[in-house]
Amino acid sequence: MWTLLFHDGTLVVQGAPEDALEGGLLDGFRWDVRVKAPRGPAWRYPELVLGLIAARQPYTDEARAWARLDLQHLGRRSPRDYQQGALDAWVAGGRRGVVVLPTGSGKTLVAELAIADTQRPTLVVAPTLDLVGQWVERLRVAFGVDPGILGGGHHEVRDLTVSTYDSAWMHAARYGNRFGLLIFDEVHHLPAPAYLSATENSMAPFRLGLTATLEREDGQEDLLLDRVGPVVFRRDITDLSGKVLADYETITLTIELSPDERARYDAARKTYRDFVSANRIYMGGPGGWQTFLRVAARSRDGREAFQAYLQARHIQHGTDQKLDLLSTLIQEEWGRPTLIFTHDNATAYRVSREFLVPCISHQTDIKERRRILDAFEAGDLPIIVTSRVLNEGVDLPTAEVAIVLSGSGTVREHVQRLGRILRPGHGKHATLYEMVAADTAEVSTSSRRRQHDAYR
Repeated sequence: MWTLLFHDGTLVVQGAPEDALEGGLLDGFRWDVRVKAPRGPAWRYPELVLGLIAARQPYTDEARAWARLDLQHLGRRSPRDYQQGALDAWVAGGRRGVVVLPTGSGKTLVAELAIADTQRPTLVVAPTLDLVGQWVERLRVAFGVDPGILGGGHHEVRDLTVSTYDSAWMHAARYGNRFGLLIFDEVHHLPAPAYLSATENSMAPFRLGLTATLEREDGQEDLLLDRVGPVVFRRDITDLSGKVLADYETITLTIELSPDERARYDAARKTYRDFVSANRIYMGGPGGWQTFLRVAARSRDGREAFQAYLQARHIQHGTDQKLDLLSTLIQEEWGRPTLIFTHDNATAYRVSREFLVPCISHQTDIKERRRILDAFEAGDLPIIVTSRVLNEGVDLPTAEVAIVLSGSGTVREHVQRLGRILRPGHGKHATLYEMVAADTAEVSTSSRRRQHDAYR
């Protein structure tokens, strides 16, 4: 008789002989001389159990610490066709896999339905404390229970628990046998090396990933296949726009640098590019930027090239011409709830000072942030400026206009910013303005980040 035990994020198979490692049943396990038994990763639990059953190998399961629940979903809303389709596809995929749906299309309801279908203790993992709070409230309403919380000073583990990615990683080895279902909100965060251990140290046989923007710049989304499952259902913004999501338009506005800005920009870019060329650094590859930083740190010329790069970027991101155009757009769109996005805090603070609008950055206290967002939703504050902290993890149904002064070249960021204004509303027509400084590196940056069907 073999006995399955959970220990510190791993599975131990007591009673199994060492020669059992030679077959496929314990593939990935290693002989642990300390306990004289095979030991393997906890995430292999469902595969191991199915293998034992198929091989008719008697075993006792002392690893699993969860039992079936009896939850009633109290939701009053019936799922839309695509939400039910997402659940059905996930169930058909063995209750494992990733669902890709646009921001504002109701991914949370899909998760609620998955919990109700599975009836297993569930850990929901979210990237920010704001999202943790939103999930706690949604689960409380959906199932009439008070969920546990891991993160932000809380350490309460219950049948339904919501955690930050950081806390899930820190406690996975301790609680990896407590949950039968893992739900990863904004699952594109998961491929970070530390976060993956939150999946490897868990026995949960059922796993659901949710995101609006799966693809990563480093291509590491493929790591989700083993740990969470493949994409089982996908709908994009263009599929739901004007139906479930608000109808929208995107407008690119090109501005010219002033003569003084142009002279300073060109000089700074020349310093940067001359250094890159002299050191034969290829900036087009995935490791180009890291190579530049490493080489630049070795000399005075390199440090000057780095400062020149920052100066050029500062000029193109915060040119006075953009702020003049921003003033015009604010007047034209007055009365429509507006979000202004920048790439850096300095530009966001400058907009805040010059236009007397509240700013939310990573330095904003969470209580002040909540007051600003609540006032925006209530209509008391018509405009908010932010750097990147509102790209994801915030629900602003009233937002109608997004003005992108500057941003990165990632498709995900641009799609996330568009998603902030696509919550449906009666007669709502959302507008995203993107400002691009002509004849600067912003032109190619804009081209890269617009490589998505939502902008075609």
